[in-house]
Amino acid sequence: MTKFYNEVYVYCTDFIINVANITGLSYYEINFFFFCLLYPIALIRLVILYIIQKRRLKKFTF
Repeated sequence: MTKFYNEVYVYCTDFIINVANITGLSYYEINFFFFCLLYPIALIRLVILYIIQKRRLKKFTF
């Protein structure tokens, strides 16, 4: 299982480095963008979606 985690880590790191090279930004700037901006926004949206779906399902249960 450790090998799998290492491969995922290497793939994600390479992906961020490639995005940094394509955009002309640094690795740290891309890392900040993904994990300090996009991830929290996605997490908040998923929590809101969960609450909305829970309310919708409540209407159909007896």
